[in-house]
Amino acid sequence: MTYIHERKDWPAFRWSLERLADRLASVRHRQGRLIGRMEGLGFQLRAEAVLQTLTEEVLKSSEIEGELLDKEQVRSSLARRLGMDVAGLVPADRNVEGVVEMMLDATQNYTTPLTNERLFAWHAALFPTGHSGMRKITAGAWRTKASGPMQVVSGPIGREHVHFEAPDAERLEKEMRVFLNWFEADVAIDPVIKAGIAHLWFVTIHPFEDGNGRIARAVADLALTRSEGNPQRFYSMSAQIRLERNAYYELLEAIQKGDLDITAWLEWFLKCLDRAFDAAETILATVLRKARFWDAQAGEQLNDRQRTIINRLLNGFEGKLTSSKWAKLAKCSQDTALRDIDDLMRRDILVKDAAGGRSTSYSLREP
Repeated sequence: MTYIHERKDWPAFRWSLERLADRLASVRHRQGRLIGRMEGLGFQLRAEAVLQTLTEEVLKSSEIEGELLDKEQVRSSLARRLGMDVAGLVPADRNVEGVVEMMLDATQNYTTPLTNERLFAWHAALFPTGHSGMRKITAGAWRTKASGPMQVVSGPIGREHVHFEAPDAERLEKEMRVFLNWFEADVAIDPVIKAGIAHLWFVTIHPFEDGNGRIARAVADLALTRSEGNPQRFYSMSAQIRLERNAYYELLEAIQKGDLDITAWLEWFLKCLDRAFDAAETILATVLRKARFWDAQAGEQLNDRQRTIINRLLNGFEGKLTSSKWAKLAKCSQDTALRDIDDLMRRDILVKDAAGGRSTSYSLREP
């Protein structure tokens, strides 16, 4: 099997501008319109949209790799670092803080050059203990020969299927120098196309022992942020890739085993980005719904527990809200939880759900 990084003309990528032109023009138009719409919101609504978008980006980029982070920890970590006054913040684990640090550095500091040292810092933030699960890894440095061949493998032991094998460790210094020089050069390539190439190129080099997918997506986010000249994120590419994860991996494997014509990859990247703009409409709708709700409750005196749980519901509460969940989330007794709930029901803010299970559950009444 010959991989693209083993070809004599590597990394001289080729693509058909003719095949990409219409899709690229459409994506760039929608990109501009979305940013314009979001910037037309008030400061508070815009900040909330950014918080929701970045929360999705961090959660879904990790989820693609099979790592499930706590949503409220991610949201709290982002809110604190963005200086937002958000009710109900919770402490965040170190691994959550690391992913958040990387994502914010990629998007907030988009004018800062991408260097070896910056990538090492991202990697060290992802693996603060120097372990990936139970396995000790080299954190904050390129993988070494001692770690063996870097392979993407699936299947049971003894019947493994190798999807891809990355360049040998001895090549990494040169490979990354070429990549970073290209990334920072003023090349005559549309910045969105550059983001798609950067994603593929980085993940093909696979320079770290672990975390390459997450860092590749952060590199692409950095390039996309540069394409907009705006650190505020209103759409999540990783959330869309998570929805299309199977197609994502299948296409990466096909491209990495093909020649250096990456038109098919760039077509998919642009289509995925277009669909990410669709998903941004959902975030906008959620933000506006939250604003309408609190406008309708402007005269209501609510305690901190009630405000915290209501915001959890407005942010997309998973599962059903019961009195026991209320007590756990608000760190109060069951009796206090029931009093809070009864008070909100009397005010017509909460309604009891139709019977369906052993526990009574509640939902917000839409204004």
